[in-house]
Amino acid sequence: MSLRINDEAPDFTAETTEGKISFHDWIGDGWAILFSHPKDFTPVCTTELGYMAKLKPEFDRRNCKIIGLSVDPVDNHSKWAADIEETQGHKVNYPMIGDPELKVAKLYDMLPADAGTTSEGRTAATNATVRTVFVIGPDKRIKLMLVYPMSTGRNFDEVLRVLDSIQLTARHQVATPVNWKNGDDVIIPPTVSDEQAKQKFPGGWKTIKPYLRVTPQPK
Repeated sequence: MSLRINDEAPDFTAETTEGKISFHDWIGDGWAILFSHPKDFTPVCTTELGYMAKLKPEFDRRNCKIIGLSVDPVDNHSKWAADIEETQGHKVNYPMIGDPELKVAKLYDMLPADAGTTSEGRTAATNATVRTVFVIGPDKRIKLMLVYPMSTGRNFDEVLRVLDSIQLTARHQVATPVNWKNGDDVIIPPTVSDEQAKQKFPGGWKTIKPYLRVTPQPK
């Protein structure tokens, strides 16, 4: 199954470091970030998991839960967590999914259907495609997918920035321009007529081109 933006995030039941979950129920009525790892005790992922633990209060403020996945059993995750805290200075404070049968990795199209049914004997290299970030909305639909190579650490400050944009554009009929940061001007989409814009943006806007109108970020 090939996943795209606005597809429903596949539901699943899995064991995690915080107990068994049903994914959609676990998300509840908020937002969620699922980020995956090809194997436990891998160096780049160790730094990523620690940094996400540091950023968790920022995601909490945005009503967004964090959950990790690694193609190894939950028991391994708990041992890995000790290394993460020791080396990164932050304790993993969100659940980590165990996926030793590769079910979730295949469900989310990170591994092919013929990848087998066990993580045993597999290496990080054979699981290299399990390096994806999914942002999932309260409607359980995928809002963002980012896939990284194993050798490049993910930029979770960027994920936080993107979440701010996605949440803002979900609340207001706007778009965000290149390199937008929270508080910057936003774009009025062409689907909003000038008449509609007068109602939505009483403070006015600047017309750069008929299709490019900018206005202060709505509160």
